[in-house]
Amino acid sequence: MKKLLFLALLITLTLKSSAQVETPKETPLLEFVMQLKVTLGDAYSCGETQHGQRTVIPITGGTFEGPKIKGTILNGGADYQLANTALNRTELEAIYCIKTDDEVCIHIRNKGIIYNGKDAEGNPTFYFKCAPQFEVPTDSKYAWLNNALFICSPEWSQNFKGIILNIWMVK
Repeated sequence: MKKLLFLALLITLTLKSSAQVETPKETPLLEFVMQLKVTLGDAYSCGETQHGQRTVIPITGGTFEGPKIKGTILNGGADYQLANTALNRTELEAIYCIKTDDEVCIHIRNKGIIYNGKDAEGNPTFYFKCAPQFEVPTDSKYAWLNNALFICSPEWSQNFKGIILNIWMVK
């Protein structure tokens, strides 16, 4: 009987200790990289597809600036959005190029989620975040963009017709 009690106590302690999660020792830091002011063309719909409602928003230009980088957004990209209205969720993938003031062309693929939901109390919530990936010539001074993860948060301004994207590097 003592062996069974000891075994039950040992199992209980093991389960308790494995259920406790320690706070990580290192929390990632964010470093601001740039703000893009993206001008947009008229959105058009491809209709309801087998994957959801497909909308395309042309990227027509704009500017960007950060502590170590500055330039223009090139015309010709687009934001491809796929909406699932039943889930109030839209997946997006923006593909476009930017050019620095010193003529370096950088390709960007920015994937994200827009979600209109409700919190635990039933109040409306809005989530819109993206994760841009950069493709930069390896011999340029901007090659550091190839070797990090980034997050992006949009903002809107009454003074700017388009979308403003703030980008941080995860350190």
